[in-house]
Amino acid sequence: MTVQINIHEAKTHLSKLLIQVERGEEIVIARDGTPVARLVPFELPALPRQPGSAAGQIQMAADFDDPLPEEILAAFEGHPFEEQAE
Repeated sequence: MTVQINIHEAKTHLSKLLIQVERGEEIVIARDGTPVARLVPFELPALPRQPGSAAGQIQMAADFDDPLPEEILAAFEGHPFEEQAE
């Protein structure tokens, strides 16, 4: 639930507002009825990625970088595939 309050009320009741925010509420601070700021719970950033964390869990086919078959390549390029007559 979002609560909108004016700046004077925010200055007067900051401690109480922070408790509400810690509980997950969002507080919008307004000046003359126009929202100017939002108090939301602080979220810790995600842990940095660790290169190599999936080592040994992924297998790559020996031909993974071979050219695509013509019918698949045509589909990617948006062209209808037409088989060549032999």
